[in-house]
Amino acid sequence: MTTPTAAGPVLRVPPASPAEAAAYFRASLAFHADVSDVAAALATGGDPGFVVMDSRSTEAWDQGHVPGALHLPTALVPEQAERLLDKAVPVVTYCWGPGCNGATRAALALAERGYRVKEMLGGFEYWVREGFAYETWQGREHRAPDPLTAPTGAGDCGC
Repeated sequence: MTTPTAAGPVLRVPPASPAEAAAYFRASLAFHADVSDVAAALATGGDPGFVVMDSRSTEAWDQGHVPGALHLPTALVPEQAERLLDKAVPVVTYCWGPGCNGATRAALALAERGYRVKEMLGGFEYWVREGFAYETWQGREHRAPDPLTAPTGAGDCGC
């Protein structure tokens, strides 16, 4: 085993202890779901046990959204969440993609109002890039998976 030296920025701050790392990653899984897991849960055809919420604008929603998702823009959460969502059902929020924190802001707004919530990592961008069907005002659409984001020729990535 090699001992880390002052050789570079990766180990300039040493890794957390295994117990701290386990606690952090366990907590991360309580706050996040990935696109593939959400798609797999929705594909069963039954009640997945959660509702998917698109927190983007109406214009963005019209460009495409996860089939079956509820549209509730982040700015409207305070006035419309109680009318549209059941606090007994967990909510999975998403926005555009990893470069956008809209889903995080929507999740915060919901959590502050008593909802159990997770954020879908990758957002709508990765939903489309991984090859899952999406809906627009014109109907259902689908793009081929991007080989940089989804396995091609395999059922899943093995993770």
